[in-house]
Formats: sequence, C-alpha cells, structure tokens
Amino acid sequence: MSMFADGLDQAVQRAFTRPVPKSAGAQMRYLVKQLKGTRAVAQMLRISQRTVERYVKDQIKKPRPDLAIRMDREVKARWQPQVRARAKERAATTGGIVIDTRARLGYTAPIGSTDQDRIRHLTVALPPHYAARLFEAQEQGATEERLKELAAEALKDVYFQDGGRRAGSLEEVRFTDIEHLDFDL
Repeated sequence: MSMFADGLDQAVQRAFTRPVPKSAGAQMRYLVKQLKGTRAVAQMLRISQRTVERYVKDQIKKPRPDLAIRMDREVKARWQPQVRARAKERAATTGGIVIDTRARLGYTAPIGSTDQDRIRHLTVALPPHYAARLFEAQEQGATEERLKELAAEALKDVYFQDGGRRAGSLEEVRFTDIEHLDFDL
C-alpha cells in the first residue's frame, strides 16, 4: 500500500474502541465470520481451505511473515466499520485532520521570491473539507500521487497561504522526498 493511504488508515484505526484480534487463530476466526466461510478466506489470503480450518482450530499458531501481514491487514480493514465510519465523518464535518510530515517542500511562485525547496517538519491542522477530500479520494482508489497532490493543495492553502491571508501569488506547492508522514484525527 501507499504511505498516504496507510497513514489515513492508521489515523482511523486509532479511533477503534476494542482491540483488534492479535493471535492468528482469533484473526482467522474473525475473517471466517466476516466472509461467511473458510473458502472465501482461503481465496482472499491465497492459502488452502484446509490451512484456514487448521488456524480456526488453533492447530497452527504462527503464520509465515507474509501471511501474518496479509491477515493483519484484512482484519484491520474490516474491524469496527461503524467506529471507522464515525471517525471519518467527524473528521470530514467538524474535526478536520492533522498532518505531521517531514519532507522536502517548495513552491512555484513569481520571480524574486524564495521558492527554494527545503526539508521542513510541519504539523498542520487541516480543516474538515480537506479531510473529506482525502478520505473520499482514498475510498475511490486514488493513486499515491493523487493523495500527495491533495495534501500539497491543503498545505498550500493552510500553511503557505494561511487561508488566503498571505502569499496569494503562490501557484503550486511541491511535496517530495517524504521522510515521515502521519495523520491524526
């Protein structure tokens, strides 16, 4: 997955009210219940139906690293859908989203201004409509590049232009060489 999509998912997962199943058996039982059968889980995880059944019965306790990652990702993607939806709704309507990043940021501006790209560490609270745009784009399967463009637009408006109070002639913000990226609701 992508840095932006993962970051948005992790921000939403912090809103979970119950812990996600940790053991392989508990994760597998949860997936079987969600997908209503062992065959569907086996196909999704690319393992045999018999292997799924053995995890369900706790006959296998330690999955291979690649399978453990796939199981964890699938469980988290389905865990507490109402809590996930409420967290996204709150961010998109009232709360907004905080972006914390250390990346190379620069901008295109008229000649004579200091538009040199440089590494900056920013923690910026973005208004709800930017949270809504990011989550909407993520749900529609936007590329990593598109999510980066949306974040750059938001930073341009909120950080560089202060909601229209300065740097009005700024044309485009460049957001590259991302060292760290985290979102919080």
